[in-house]
Amino acid sequence: MATGISANRLELLQIAEAVAREKLIEKEIVIEAIEEAIQKGARARYGAEHDIRVHIDPKTGETTIKRVVTVIADDAVFEDEEGLPMETPGGLRRLEDALRDDPDAVVGKTYEEILPPFDFGRVQTQMARQVVVGKVREAERENQYEEFKDRVGEVVNGTVKRVEYGNTVVDLGRGEGVMRRDQSIPRENFNIGDRIRCYIYDVRRETKGPQVLLSRAHGGFMAKLFAQEVPEVYDGVIEIRAVARDPGSRAKMAVVSNDSSIDPVGACVGMRGSRVQAVVAELQGEKIDIIQWNPDEATFIVNALAPAEVSKVVMDEEDERVEVVVPDEQLSLAIGRRGQNVRLASQLTGWQIDIMTEAQESERRQRIFNETTALFQEALDVDEVIAQLLATEGFGSVEDVAYVEPHEIASIEGFDEETAEELQARARDFLEKEAAEYDAKRRELGVEDGLLEIEGITLPMAVALGEGEVKTVEDLAGLVPDDLRGWYESKNGERVREPGILEAFDLDAADAETLIMRARVVMGWVEAPEEPEIEDEAGYAEAEMQGEEQDA
Repeated sequence: MATGISANRLELLQIAEAVAREKLIEKEIVIEAIEEAIQKGARARYGAEHDIRVHIDPKTGETTIKRVVTVIADDAVFEDEEGLPMETPGGLRRLEDALRDDPDAVVGKTYEEILPPFDFGRVQTQMARQVVVGKVREAERENQYEEFKDRVGEVVNGTVKRVEYGNTVVDLGRGEGVMRRDQSIPRENFNIGDRIRCYIYDVRRETKGPQVLLSRAHGGFMAKLFAQEVPEVYDGVIEIRAVARDPGSRAKMAVVSNDSSIDPVGACVGMRGSRVQAVVAELQGEKIDIIQWNPDEATFIVNALAPAEVSKVVMDEEDERVEVVVPDEQLSLAIGRRGQNVRLASQLTGWQIDIMTEAQESERRQRIFNETTALFQEALDVDEVIAQLLATEGFGSVEDVAYVEPHEIASIEGFDEETAEELQARARDFLEKEAAEYDAKRRELGVEDGLLEIEGITLPMAVALGEGEVKTVEDLAGLVPDDLRGWYESKNGERVREPGILEAFDLDAADAETLIMRARVVMGWVEAPEEPEIEDEAGYAEAEMQGEEQDA
């Protein structure tokens, strides 16, 4: 091809076959690339405005170059890149001109003219080579993407090709992958030519070619290694439900058995630890805690904190936080070195875990009890005994007393219905006075009524917003969640907490964002999200009744 298209036809096919075999792509793709290269050369020779097409017979190697002319309507208009009128492009011919030579000419009819073969010049040869190389590389990339796109989650073997800035490029045979520094095990070094096992955690299509992303730090890598070492995991008798890793140091893995006669932890550990040690060796000595998964969240959290013993678990399902109480001597074991044990347990279970000792928990409980007792004494104008009784029965605020069913208070030992009614009346009076005070303060601060109309904004919040110079719906709409919740800043090398306007109300990010979005909807800056349609039997029945009423 380098000397011209008049080269030996069979030689052209042999070149195409050799390239296809070497690059592991279809021969037809190489032939198409050569056709495109010859086409570019022909346009450079005969004029870029012509519609020139090239075809190579895949069996004989016969190359045909032809110029195609298409008939178009007489009133067709063409414009250049600047929008100015231009002449009819080459490869097109108006119907009026075509009828002079062919009485049967119609719009859309094509005429083909066979062009003679020609020799490539130096520039045309270089251009053709670039076209073929580009097409072949593109086909290679597509092949690599197709090869690996469905292999995410597999463990593959490869050879280290090169190491660049801490990233390891691995030859996988039919392509290459990259293991970034943060996906490798710390203190693990590889040299060119080393054999390596990695986990494919993502395959991406990018402009520079497909990226096969490898990892030895991913939790899935450890799970796959156990599947190779433990037949019960491979067969699905034992399931690995969750993995949390501090790569190269320590890991926790939760397992469960689908067969009650098989101990999942024992099966994964193996005789004298043979199975787990094989995985530990591959992970550079990483210590692995294998724990029993449990559908009961509290039990699972207790298991996850092993080897520490747990005395008590208090769960807050709304915020997915859990307070774990441990004996005083178990605190350091539960937290682990540099917080490693509790951090891994939190990753494994998906819960935010707060650990405290029995002494700390008792002290906190006593403090809350005293604060609640003092609140009830002041707000309800009762003596300490009654206030303590209410606090002991689980009443934590004046609102709890004011709005529960009366019998819940009357059922307290020593109370009756009359006492319950009196306590509730006093609680409501206190809340009304408190609300009036907040409302007066809100008005004094200049906070507009519109802010209170936003769902979720209470009177105490309105006062806090006013003190933070947020006095209108527009002011609120212009904030970001951190303005309400607070944020951290680095000052003189230290991480310093900057309080938010509603810091005292303990909003999470979603709540803060919801308040701001509601303000933006009121301002008309954004559209209100559509309410989901509830399609249940009651809804259908109601719709049918409305339809019948309209028909009537």
